[in-house]
Amino acid sequence: MQNQMSAVPQTTIVLASSSASRQKLLDGAGIPHSVEPSKVDEEEVKRSMREAGRTGIELAEALAELKAMTISRKQPGKLVLGADQILDCDGKTFDKPRNSAIAAEHLRFLRGKSHQLISYAVIVQDNVRVWSAVETAKITIRSNLSDQFIDNYITRCGLDILSTVGVYKAESLGAQLFSKVQGSHYTILGLPLLPLLHYLRETGVIYK
Repeated sequence: MQNQMSAVPQTTIVLASSSASRQKLLDGAGIPHSVEPSKVDEEEVKRSMREAGRTGIELAEALAELKAMTISRKQPGKLVLGADQILDCDGKTFDKPRNSAIAAEHLRFLRGKSHQLISYAVIVQDNVRVWSAVETAKITIRSNLSDQFIDNYITRCGLDILSTVGVYKAESLGAQLFSKVQGSHYTILGLPLLPLLHYLRETGVIYK
């Protein structure tokens, strides 16, 4: 009897993101996908929504949907997955740092504090939103995080940390930044993976 898990899935989703961690999550979970980054103007959206007093969850949702909608117009009939991650600490939302100096500033601000990491995902098909999910993780950065450690950490991680909103690589050296983590590891890496897998099983994209 043929093993169903070895059969070729019927549908390939389109990931509207250039995030290497999200691509690795989809690869590791066996989700067939292609990649087409949306290249939307995130800065303008963030600026206007922050001025309007929107929450971190609302901001992550809007960006995830915008990315998916943008690519859906180019990919008729396809399931397009858009995702976004926002860090919220003391009511302040953080973007990915533009350089190493800003990354160090972020870590010094987060030192000794708990913050919320929000991962939102939206699937759009033919310009219609058909699915969404949001998960949050509560992360506490250790209070005894020294400036020396921060400088060494940024030097060792290099430009990779500029691609993460939290300035940490939780799957590697970034684990040393934390004193407590509450929430899914997948959420920290940028995707509510388990709800996504459930949806894809129910719609026949992957086998049950």
